[in-house]
Order: sequence, then C-alpha cells, then structure tokens
Amino acid sequence: MTARTLRARRTREALRTVAFLSPWLVGSGVFFAYPLVSTVYFSFTHYDGFGVPVFNGLENWRYVFADYPAFWPSMANTLWLVVVMVTCRVVFGLGVGLLVTRIRTGAGVFRTLFYLPYLAPPVAATLGFVFLLNPGTGPVNAVLTDLGLPAPGWFTDPAWSKPALTMLAVWGVGDLMVIFMAALLDVPKEQYEAAELDGASAWQRFRYVTLPNISPIVMFAVVTGVIQTTQYYTQPLVAGKVASGIIGNSGQQFEPGYPEKSTLTLPQLVYNLGFQRFDYGSACVVALVLFALSMAFTALLMRRRGGLLQVGD
Repeated sequence: MTARTLRARRTREALRTVAFLSPWLVGSGVFFAYPLVSTVYFSFTHYDGFGVPVFNGLENWRYVFADYPAFWPSMANTLWLVVVMVTCRVVFGLGVGLLVTRIRTGAGVFRTLFYLPYLAPPVAATLGFVFLLNPGTGPVNAVLTDLGLPAPGWFTDPAWSKPALTMLAVWGVGDLMVIFMAALLDVPKEQYEAAELDGASAWQRFRYVTLPNISPIVMFAVVTGVIQTTQYYTQPLVAGKVASGIIGNSGQQFEPGYPEKSTLTLPQLVYNLGFQRFDYGSACVVALVLFALSMAFTALLMRRRGGLLQVGD
C-alpha cells in the first residue's frame, strides 16, 4: 500500500467519522457554542435588546460585582441551596431507597406514594406548600401551635424561606429514590453474606459494602443535583410572589427575592436584569458567573471522585 493510498484511506475514515458526528457537532454548535460565545460578547456591551450593542469594556462586570446590591445575596442564596438542598435530597433519597428495598409487604404502594410528589408540576407544588406553610392560616403552623411548639414564618421569614424551599425539594425526591433503588438492588448479595459471616454490623455493611458499590450513582445524583440547583428558578419565584401577595395583582412590578432577598437566586437575577430591566449586558455577566459556578462545582466533585477511586485501588 502506497503512502498516497494510505492518506486517501485515512481521509475517508476521517470524513466518515465526521459524518457520524455531524448531528452532535451541529447541535452543540447551535445550542451551546454559539449561545456561549454570544453571552461572552454581550457581557462586554451595553445592549437593551432593541438597539445595536455598544462595546463598554468591563463596565457591566464592575456594575454587577461592585454596584448591583442584589448580586451577592443571590450568590449566597444559590451557594446555600447547592450545599444544603443537594445534600438533603441525596441523603433523603438514599434513605427512602434503602427503606423501600427492604420492605417485604406493600413495597409497590410505598414506591408509588414516595414517587407521586415528583410528578407534581413545580408551580402547583410550590403553591400547595405556600398555603400549607402559611403562618396565619396554614395547617402546619396550627398543628405546631397546638403542640406548644414555635410556629415559623416560613416563606414570609428570611430565616425560614430557604429551609422551606429545601423541604419542598425533599418532598419531591421520588426521582432519586428510583435511581438509588436500582443501584441498591444491583449490589451483589454475596458481599452482604460474606460481611455477615465476618460479624459486620448493619452500619458496617452499609459503609463497606453498600456505599462502595453505589458510589458512582451517588456521584451522579450529586453532580446532577448541583446543576439543577444552580438553575433553581421557578419554585423560589412563585413562593416569593404568593407569599408577598403580588401574584394576583396584574400590573404590579415584582422584584424577585421576597422576603428581603432571601429567596433570590442567580437565575432569577438573570431574568430580572435581562427581561425586567432590559440590561442584557449585565444579565450575561450573571449568566457567565452561573456557568462558571456550575463548572467549578462539577470539576471539584469529579476530582474528588477520582481521588476516592485511586484510594480504593
């Protein structure tokens, strides 16, 4: 085979590979690369969505980080939700998965009951939680008062608004329950039997048998949870509107984050800057910060996962 023939064969193979990859390349270019490049470009311009973008250097970045008072509270809220909400969802989802896999009678009923809340539309579920946790008329506070316990303000109290959102997220943990159930049922029973013969307790069996086998699924749940939580938008916005009483008054301008910016997240800030204030340049800055935050969390988690694998080996 001559060098010319070999080059032609390699060229055909490369073209064939590109042809098979072309749907992914086109999709990634149109829906990821182009929006990302455009976002970076608009972050250095003054653009209101109607006129021609005007380059203004780092003015948008200086405004967001130094002069816009809502940025740092929204950053703190987003980080709080990522750390607390994701942890609670993963722990509770794993606990429910362990419970359901060990139930002998009525397991199907319990699986259905735990999974149904996940199917509830986000807006409807948030409305239901706001009314249940209403500090004045909600049944939850009525029960707490009858028991002589403190009745929090929930979505009307800055100290309790994020825990209330976390309760809402944990209530709809059916998706993680199903994923963890599949992983738990796939753990080899021989390893449990060997651990029992060695005298391992229930906690030791979980620590040294269950957890190592399902660790890739736990990492998947954490990474996807972080990505979803950094995009957390609908529930805090609806909860803030309903709790503030503005949702039924058309024509009123609503600044997200009620009460006292305690439910304000970065995605809400992007919407507020871009579609309420028509400051697309600053909105793109916040969007890039959100993208960098998601990438940083994911990279940190994947690096941690790699370290654990090396220790295990």
